[in-house]
Parts: sequence; structure tokens; C-alpha cells
Amino acid sequence: MKNDSPLLCLHPNDNVLVARTAIALGETIAEFNVRARAQVPPGHKIAARVIAAGEEVRKYDTVIGVASRDLEAGDYVHSHNLTLVDSYRDPGFCQDVRPVAYVPEVERATFMGFLRADGRVGTRNFIGVLSSVNCSSTVIKRIAAHFTPERLAAYPNIDGVTAFAQTSGCGMSSPSEHFDVLRRTLAGYARHPNLAGVLIVGLGCERNQVDSLVDSQGLKQGRLMRTLVMQEAGGTRATIEAGVRAIEEMLEEANAAQRQPVSASHLKIGLECGGSDGFSAISANPALGAAMDILVQHGGTAILSETPEIHGVEFMLTRRAITPEVGQKLLDRLAWWERYTAGENAQFNGVVGHGNQAGGLANIFEKSLGSAMKGGTTPLQAVYEYAEPIDQAGFVFMDSPGYDPVAATGQIASGAQLICFTTGRGSMFGSKPAPTIKLASNTPMYRRLEEDMDINCGVVIDGEMSVHELGRAIFEQILRHASGEATKSEALGLGDHEFVPWQLGIVS
Repeated sequence: MKNDSPLLCLHPNDNVLVARTAIALGETIAEFNVRARAQVPPGHKIAARVIAAGEEVRKYDTVIGVASRDLEAGDYVHSHNLTLVDSYRDPGFCQDVRPVAYVPEVERATFMGFLRADGRVGTRNFIGVLSSVNCSSTVIKRIAAHFTPERLAAYPNIDGVTAFAQTSGCGMSSPSEHFDVLRRTLAGYARHPNLAGVLIVGLGCERNQVDSLVDSQGLKQGRLMRTLVMQEAGGTRATIEAGVRAIEEMLEEANAAQRQPVSASHLKIGLECGGSDGFSAISANPALGAAMDILVQHGGTAILSETPEIHGVEFMLTRRAITPEVGQKLLDRLAWWERYTAGENAQFNGVVGHGNQAGGLANIFEKSLGSAMKGGTTPLQAVYEYAEPIDQAGFVFMDSPGYDPVAATGQIASGAQLICFTTGRGSMFGSKPAPTIKLASNTPMYRRLEEDMDINCGVVIDGEMSVHELGRAIFEQILRHASGEATKSEALGLGDHEFVPWQLGIVS
């Protein structure tokens, strides 16, 4: 990669180059012997040589489509002349598995976390209020709203009281996959290490009954885990008052939690990307992957998700699966998605969003190429269902849609205490109780949206840092945020409306 050139060559076998800066019509780039035959925006592609119609187009030595017509060197290559062709890809189970050079336990990095009585470790210390059904969502919002910063001033170790309202819980098939996913998600939040206390509020006549939810998910009621049912408590006002009292009774014990040094092996990091662009696969995603390799070496867990966004490059993961069974489970989830989205104009079937297109990504294969890089290079240890508790350390995969709030909700429910979110166009996402760290793929966007961005990965494009140097810096910043340093999204107060469990099936 020549960082002083307007074009980037990502692999010797590539037949396209990526524009580091805007390319003018007729501009000649001598080192690549290319003369631009069109204007090319930053992050977009230009043909490095003649590409015949039907010939594979390669980026990072990975097929991202075929040319729909003959292309000359210097042609602008994008969705207008690049066709997505799905074909067999050898999963090569386990062939790229490499041993991890684990750091000895006594030498592992540490952070200041909240050690719970059962051994779980939190990066934040919230009290959460959950609704079993949409019908109790207003009530839980009112309960949480009572606990203003002024009312919590006497409890400095509590990060806040937060409502996790949702729009399901009734009018659904039960039993069903949707029903199971909802309960699993709610239970994952209820037992999350970033929540010191939990109150679950239901209406009373919903399908997702509170008592059954608690029993089926193995939740244990006590001083810091309580429930209320509106129809039994006396209605809206009475339930709000009872909810406020219940949380007031939790405050002193929740505030007693103190941060203490704990091993980075306790960290579970959810990996997200949204508003990706042509630079995401060059800077932010591989740098985050490098940080996750370090985390895994220290005994921690990296959670890759967004199943539609590995479509086309799933072999990058199955070849790192520790067993053929783990690799096949990933392929089974992709096969489910193929059935689920059949006949729909969905991302899995090739069409990426407007922002992705504007940022230089022509189709889902090209987007997936970058998305998969967030997981680094260590072995794939396990594949999980959405919101399933993650009990395996190392690099793992959790099935989810590509829609960021839904994917992040599932990762948090699975146990992620932090979310690392790469973006090229500029996502404004935030989350609770696990905060979001946002990584910008390019310097111009970072400078434009610096109030929202935590890390500028554009320094790789600018030639100021290598991917591995930036990966180390990202890992160290993760430890600081895990220790309590506020992320930009936290400073802006984001995260109160981003709890979005995955909804499947009919509404009746």
C-alpha cells in the first residue's frame, strides 16, 4: 500500500484499485500505469487492467462479483458494471486454524471492573427495568425517569436506572422461535453483569407471562431481582409507585459495588459495523480484528455477528473453525437465512444500503469482505443462536440480522459488556448497559463527526500507523472504557432507545 498515492493496491492478485482520494477524469497515476476514465470518489474502485465481461473481479484477492461488460484499465468499477454471482465456495473446515499464543495468566492485561458475587464481571453498574410486553413499556419508562441524576447523586457508584422497553410479548405465536428469542433476550439482560439490580414489569394477561419468563429462564428473585404485574399492583399509577419503591430498596446495595482490578479474560466484546464504506475493510475492520486477536491472547472473547454480512466470505470463518461441526453450524445458519429471505429484496440477497453504495461498496460480498475482518485471525471456537449465553472464550459467532440495534441487543443479551462499532459513513449508535465504542474508518468523517467518534482509524489510510499498531491502541482504549472512561455515545446520553430484540414470525 502506497500511502502517498491516490490509489491503493490491496493485494497483488487484485484487478481493481481503491481510491484513497478523489480521482479526476483523465488523471494519470504513474506508479500503477492507469489513467482514470471517469471521476472516482474516495473509497471506490478503479480497474487496474483490462477486465473481460464475465471475468471475476477481485479485491483483497477475494471475488466480489464479475464484470457485466468489458472494462478498460482506469474504468470506474461499481454496481453499474459489477454483477453479483453466487457460486460454490469450499468451506475448507479447520484448514486455517492456527494455535493462539496465549499470554500467561499472571501477565494478562487488567481493567477496573465490578466483580459480582457469582464471579461475573461488569464494566458498568446500572439498575435495569425490563418490560415483559409492550403494554408495560410506558410504565417502566416512567419508573426509570424518576431516578434523575439529582436523585442518584447520593449513589455515585450507580451509572443510572435504565428502562429497556420493547414492542412484543403478546400477539405472537407461542411456543415459537420468536417467543424463545424474546425470552432469551430479556433473560440475558436480566442476568447481565453490567446490571446490579433488575425489575421486570408485566401487564398480566400477555402471552409472555412474568412468572413463566422468570421460571423458564432460571432467573432467581431476590433483593436485586424483582417483578411487578400491573393488573395485580392496581394499575398504571400504582405500578409506577411500587416500581420506584422497589428500586429505591436496591440503591444502597447496588451502590456498594466497587471497581477492582480484574483480568481482561473476563471481557466479552460485541463487534458491529454500520454505515460501512470502501475504507472499512482497509482500516477500521482489520484494526479492530487486530485488537480482538490481542484480546483473545489475553483470554477474552470477541463476538462477531450480523450473519447476512458474512455471506460470500463465510469460508474465511469456516476455515478457522476448530472442528467441522462448528464450521457446519455456521453454514446451517446461512442456509436458514437463505430460506428466510428467499424472494425478498434483502441485504442477504445482494442489495446493500444507500450509504454503503455511496461509500464505495457495490454489493453484499464486498461489504462482507470487510465485515468479517472484525473477528481477527484466531480460531472460531463456537457458533451461537441469537442472544444465547456465550460460555466459550475466544473468537465466537452469534447469529443475528445485520440491523445494528437488533444485532447489538443480541450480543449484549449473550453477555457482551462492551460494543465496538466500526463505521465509514458515521453511525450515531449508542447502547446500554454495555456502552458502544465507535471507530471511524477515515479521517475526514472522523473530523466531521468527532463528537460521536471515539477512535480515528483513518490514520491507517493516512500512513500514520499500521493496522497492528492501531490494533494495540484500540485494545488499550477498550481497557480504559471497560474501566469506566465514558465513550462518546455515553457522553451524549445515547442508549435509552436502542434495545431492539429480534422479532420473527407473525403478529396476530
